[in-house]
Amino acid sequence: MKKADIGLVGLAVMGENLVMNMESKGFTVAVYNRTTEKVANFVEGRAKGRNIIGAYSLGELVDSLKKPRKIMMMVKAGQAVDSLIDQLLPYLEDGDILIDGGNSHFPDTIRRTAYVESKGLLYIGTGVSGGEEGALKGPSMMPGGSPAAWPYVRSIFQAICAKVEDGSPCCDWVGENGAGHFVKMVHNGIEYGDMQLICEAYQLMRDGLGLTSAEMHDVFSSWNETELDSYLIEITRDILGYQDEKGETVVERILDTAGQKGTGKWTGIAALDEGVPLTLIGEAVFARCLSAMKDERVAASKVFPHSVPAFTGDKKAFIESIRKALYASKIISYAQGYTLMRTAAKTYGWNLNYGGIALMWRGGCIIRSVFLGKIKEAYDKNPELENLLLDEYFAQSIKGLVPAWREVAAYAVSTGIPMPAFTAALSYFDGYTSENLPANLLQAQRDYFGAHTYERTDAPRGQFFHTNWTGHGGNTTANTYQV
Repeated sequence: MKKADIGLVGLAVMGENLVMNMESKGFTVAVYNRTTEKVANFVEGRAKGRNIIGAYSLGELVDSLKKPRKIMMMVKAGQAVDSLIDQLLPYLEDGDILIDGGNSHFPDTIRRTAYVESKGLLYIGTGVSGGEEGALKGPSMMPGGSPAAWPYVRSIFQAICAKVEDGSPCCDWVGENGAGHFVKMVHNGIEYGDMQLICEAYQLMRDGLGLTSAEMHDVFSSWNETELDSYLIEITRDILGYQDEKGETVVERILDTAGQKGTGKWTGIAALDEGVPLTLIGEAVFARCLSAMKDERVAASKVFPHSVPAFTGDKKAFIESIRKALYASKIISYAQGYTLMRTAAKTYGWNLNYGGIALMWRGGCIIRSVFLGKIKEAYDKNPELENLLLDEYFAQSIKGLVPAWREVAAYAVSTGIPMPAFTAALSYFDGYTSENLPANLLQAQRDYFGAHTYERTDAPRGQFFHTNWTGHGGNTTANTYQV
């Protein structure tokens, strides 16, 4: 019997599409699903006549694979992955490779890599981005885990992933243990930020300028010919132009309560753990939480009624200002995301290739955009770049965008149109580029009530002082530590 190149467990839409993708690139794939009816339906239906082998037990799946066996798990993140690993281990031998292609939380992948390696096997946790279409036609893939596993799966992963214009694959080795899933988590956080920024631009044009969906469809079409050229701008254009059989724009009939699966929240928590100001993505997550409070918002709007005054300026010029503010805020979102990856890499001992990560995101994934090519250039030029804002291209870009950014933020604040992500991005920029912040007063407050000590401007860094502010506090101080 012909042996398969790789096995896959979990025939939901992503799993099925990845299998079809692998088979279309010349690989033979063995498939298994806990509900075995799905296996039969898939093999006799969509996969009929293809090099796809149906397995009706885990033992049968393992027996159908070439050695070292490679099994990709496409099951729900969490306990289901741990259970499946434990079910598979008795069938596997030293050197076999388990691959988690779901949206697992990176600490789980760190733990699982160590556990599977302790059993003599290899483990990969890979982010897979691009949704069901990406899975079928070419996703962005971010693998990490056991480095020794990469040579065995590289040809498959790089064959099925998206490619950029010069043919470079949107997949390369990210780093040890949880690095791949961490980078995918940051990708998803940036995705939250990008989506929220676009939604705020939409609300400004709808509520502030009174534009119709058809007019905004034209705006987003034109924006997609600029630096904002991206998948999310493209689909926003399509959504705003989509009408139902009655000729009504569907988006205006959709209830304004957003869902989320948790990866944006994980990004925010990781940033808090690392002490990184990931303010824009944090606000994007909270904006979804606020949107979910629909009934409360409706009640509150009656207690605090307000209307947006009619716009009296030059609409065309202001639309261009919104575009510039959106681009500036987008730069901040990526700058914050990259700062988080750099900081976490030090914490976990990962050797991340930042230019390579931008290339992985250039195609196949939800945040794919022309803009990512500039990020790759920035990190190729200076792999030790501390912040994207310090790259010459982005520094010059931001300088030209700031006036429009401030104009848009001021308009939104003065008219009562909520713009949490735009304004958080601007506040971060102003804070990051300020030589002096009011944290001197904050340190005095901490020293006053908790004897936490402070550093002085007229003494070397690392030398700490305490003031007996009340005259009866004594000279005992708390230990100095950073969370």
